[in-house]
Amino acid sequence: MGLTAVGIGSGMDINGIVSALVGVENAPKQARFNADAGKVTAEISAIGALKSAMSDFQSKLDFLSKPESFISNKAKLSNSDHLKATVDETAIGGSYSLIVDQLAQSQKVSTIAVADKEAAIGEGTLSFTVDGSSFNIAADATDSLQSLVDKINSAEDNVGITATIINDDDGAKLVLTSTSTGLDNQISVTATDVAPGTALNDTFTMSQVQEAKDSIIKIDGLTVTSSSNTVSDAVTGVTLTLTEADPSKTTNLTVELNTGSVKSGIESLVESYNSLMTTIKEMSGYDPDTKKTGVLQGDSLVRSIQNQLRGALSGVYSTSEGDLTLGSIGVITTREGLLEVDGDKLDEALTANFEQIKELFSSEDTGLASSLDSLIDGYVQTGGILDGRDNTLDNQLERIQESRERLAIKMKAYEDRLYKQFNAMDLIVAQLNSQGNMLLDRLDSLPGVVRKNS
Repeated sequence: MGLTAVGIGSGMDINGIVSALVGVENAPKQARFNADAGKVTAEISAIGALKSAMSDFQSKLDFLSKPESFISNKAKLSNSDHLKATVDETAIGGSYSLIVDQLAQSQKVSTIAVADKEAAIGEGTLSFTVDGSSFNIAADATDSLQSLVDKINSAEDNVGITATIINDDDGAKLVLTSTSTGLDNQISVTATDVAPGTALNDTFTMSQVQEAKDSIIKIDGLTVTSSSNTVSDAVTGVTLTLTEADPSKTTNLTVELNTGSVKSGIESLVESYNSLMTTIKEMSGYDPDTKKTGVLQGDSLVRSIQNQLRGALSGVYSTSEGDLTLGSIGVITTREGLLEVDGDKLDEALTANFEQIKELFSSEDTGLASSLDSLIDGYVQTGGILDGRDNTLDNQLERIQESRERLAIKMKAYEDRLYKQFNAMDLIVAQLNSQGNMLLDRLDSLPGVVRKNS
């Protein structure tokens, strides 16, 4: 601003006049900037909401895109007191009677007792063997039971033995436990290269604390023995995990068709798709009640997304047993362009054509889930189409801000120019007023002039 005390010479409100003139010039342009920025900000928000809705839809594809989601059978037990059961895709429907006679367990052996677990027991080499595999520990003259526990447990070539100290009524004993169950995984210990006069050999005369056992189950009266409590080769496609033995109790296992999880996955996909399409409609449509148009109305981007998604979901997909569409399995398109599930028809299709439906969704390159995932990914991935639109809109906001800054400079120069002009005018008016007053004073001083106020 020019002078701080302006208009003294003319009596005019120069500050107000300049402010009004600058405002008249500045206000329309600022209003346009605000409107443009508001529109761009609304578009950025809309693109963010669209990306979020598309990402949610994409996440629902994950389950249906995996072949393992289409394990066609499930295991059902009459009770879970003695075992658990899971199935894979090779399982065959049927019923089985199971009795858990015995659980597998690890062998435990102990040394003889010593009075002090920290006392040296001599030097030599200890060799440990489990199921034909061995590793050695070198005991030096200072080693005790406690230090040998540490050496055994930390040995890099340990073949499956855990050592600990147990203090019973006789004294401290080093106890070895096989990390694997079953008769094949029993422990053998030998002491060699023992220095004369040391107690290493005597101390490591092992006695059994707990015997090794194989698991024993009866399946429809047939005996199955395993070194583990997890039995995966007794019934095709079924893994049994044994938890408790009781020869007097029978557990019934039924392997039957499992369509529930796939149906839920399809329903979840439909729900997410409808949510996405509703979001797109709100962004691009017109509300006759509020008489408001969507932020992205007429935008080619949302039209492209709608058309591509509808095309993918209405397409015909080839399977090894013939062509399939969503409509043929009970997922139909409504008049509003949304999807709707005919539950009964979908149940029938899953029962009759489960493998076909598996191919429809989960085929790696040609399946519906894979096709939709690739389509959506092109939009939502980092550097994708929506990120590109975001960058364009961010650049527009930057240009609007740059225009604001240029306008502010221009308005400051305009304001300075107005103050300069009005101040010059004010000075001239002040000079004219001063000259006028001087002239009046001289006229008043002439002889014969009568003052008006005299």
